[in-house]
Amino acid sequence: MTGTAMPEGLPDWALGPFTPPRRVLEERGDVTFSCPLSHGPIAWAAKDAFNPGAVVHDGRICLLVRGEDHVGRYAGTSRIGLATSTDGYHFELDPEPVLAPGNDRWQAWEWPGGLEDPRVVVSPDGGYVCTYTAFDGKVGCLFVATSDDLRCWTKHGPAFAQTPYVRRPTKAGSIVTELRDGRLVAARVDGRYWMYWGEGIVYAATSDDLIRWTPVETDSCPDRYLTWDPDAREGDGWWQLDRVAVPRALQHIAGPRRGRFDSMLTEPGPPALLTEHGIVLIYNGANHYDGGAPGTPPGAYQPGQLLLDSADPTAVVGRLFEPFLRIDPAEAQGQVGNVCFAEGLVAFEGKWWLYVGLADSRLGVSTAPIRQG
Repeated sequence: MTGTAMPEGLPDWALGPFTPPRRVLEERGDVTFSCPLSHGPIAWAAKDAFNPGAVVHDGRICLLVRGEDHVGRYAGTSRIGLATSTDGYHFELDPEPVLAPGNDRWQAWEWPGGLEDPRVVVSPDGGYVCTYTAFDGKVGCLFVATSDDLRCWTKHGPAFAQTPYVRRPTKAGSIVTELRDGRLVAARVDGRYWMYWGEGIVYAATSDDLIRWTPVETDSCPDRYLTWDPDAREGDGWWQLDRVAVPRALQHIAGPRRGRFDSMLTEPGPPALLTEHGIVLIYNGANHYDGGAPGTPPGAYQPGQLLLDSADPTAVVGRLFEPFLRIDPAEAQGQVGNVCFAEGLVAFEGKWWLYVGLADSRLGVSTAPIRQG
């Protein structure tokens, strides 16, 4: 057992209260495969396994796990593997990754950094849609892949292909879902699919097919605290908020708050959930090194929750003041210490199961009752 539980007295719209995270998949065994790009056997999850996407398939909780090796030059190449469980706590990890850099058309985007931070949802046709970050070692790009069985995947490339954002840094795709027959299924809102994304500022995008996405734009500055810097990013004209550069055309959904746990950045977590109250988005906030939350280590990641208007998915109508899971001294050590990063959410056996990355090195799970009404 590790971590700190969330406080009681949540608003009606929020998910929880959640238990302290419990570590899972600490014993991974020898998961080795023959990498077509390294030309030899690679222990693809030997260094770290963390930041999992989650979905229920055939009565099991299935995790898409980010694993890192000891070989890749950027703290290890990342690949995505499949772990399955009948009880949500004890998992078996497939020996070979299910999504990895290879000799395909996306190699230049995915190698040598790898495939990072998967989120996965059920599509209305019964298949699966995964968003992940393709990292070439310099820039991360939000990608989409689809599958019928979670093992054989088709890569579709950049989520924002054929838009001006295709070559800009993008990540963390949280598709809006609804709870249908016990599973989180991608949901249309006003005829379109919606996704929250970004690192630093939370943005939004829409799609007709869950594969090709268009970022939501605006013609006005989204926040009166932003200042214009015409020389930023080689003269593209970017707004500046602390250390976060915001393209003027992108609509700002939510951002950092001074003096709070999310004072440095905000980043979408697991798939968002359409409820009777609106759209609930679990997000991850990082504490600023200057002017952050007192008593919280600088750079610490902890999850929060937002409520957005289902009639206008760009409008925030509620936000927790405090993180609903807190970092624990047990997770101070790791690849990146003091990180509790929420990324996978499923409904299983009458409870919410929230899967988190711990210190960018380990995995944990936190549970909560599914409240009615």
